[in-house]
Amino acid sequence: MTRPRSELVSPADTPYYHCVCRCVRRAFLCGEDRFTNTDYSHRKAWVLERLALLDEVFTIELCAYAVMSNHYHLVVHLNPKKAEQLTDREVSERWAKLFNWPIMVGRYLAGKLTTDAEKQVAIDTIQQWRERLSDISWYMRCLNEHIARKANEEDQCKGRFWEGRFKSQAILDEAGLLACMAYVDLNPLRAGIVDTPEQSVDVSIHQRLQQYQQGNDSNERQTPPDPTDKDSSDTPKTPLLQAFFGNHHQDKPDGIPFSFADYLELVDWTGRAQRNDKRGSIPKDTPPILGRLGLDAETFIAAIQRQNLSRGTVIGNPASRKRYAQTNARIRVYGPALTPPTG
Repeated sequence: MTRPRSELVSPADTPYYHCVCRCVRRAFLCGEDRFTNTDYSHRKAWVLERLALLDEVFTIELCAYAVMSNHYHLVVHLNPKKAEQLTDREVSERWAKLFNWPIMVGRYLAGKLTTDAEKQVAIDTIQQWRERLSDISWYMRCLNEHIARKANEEDQCKGRFWEGRFKSQAILDEAGLLACMAYVDLNPLRAGIVDTPEQSVDVSIHQRLQQYQQGNDSNERQTPPDPTDKDSSDTPKTPLLQAFFGNHHQDKPDGIPFSFADYLELVDWTGRAQRNDKRGSIPKDTPPILGRLGLDAETFIAAIQRQNLSRGTVIGNPASRKRYAQTNARIRVYGPALTPPTG
């Protein structure tokens, strides 16, 4: 049974979510359509440019992304506290980057309203915008509607471009966040498009690796870049949440207490195991990060297989899933099992 988004998204339980959206029928988001021999690769820039703009508007931050031929993945971090700290003018200026102000809001900010009733209407409108700034549904709406309009205009057609509403999964713990980010970053590898994760310019690990190699792996979030600033691949840079904090995690409540080098090792190791499809031959000296998470190698590999990670509405270990179900008055929740080792 389809559940309302309000039952699937709860920032009080977890600020991290995995979102997936697919094109309808044979429509292509990016890449080459083998049926028409038309190349839509330029649409990848549309998605990344739009994500860069949405970063300036919403208090929702990207942890990972993958733009594929007919679908995309996002791992996002909701930050409602940031929205609450913004002034009325800051909220309004952010919203104006996507939508026009009502006349009454403009007059309120200019100090031209005289009656309390008019002021209250303007204040209520701005408060509604404030709530939307950390609303995942509005974030995805502003992304999908924009891309659909541009694609339909280019294809000279009307109707649906996306299958329907996007799918979202709550990421309940650090193990789930690592598994989901690795799954997203390895999408092109799994599809056989590239031989190594870093070869794909359509995923977040490529951008993180460039910053890491340039010595920009700092403990602070990267400054939002100009969408027109492009690397050698001619792909727009999209702002990413600095999710890895190494030994400084105690000062950073949002993120994973591991270094980016650990994550690279994990992705590389996971990619090799999946590409060769040889779980039984996984080296005994698995990345230390798995041991610190209390996970064994086979469990982690099994959990992030496409048929496993894509199902259900939550991602996390059994204890996290149980707490989430109890908090949301549900008998059980479904999702990939990140089970601790039994030995």
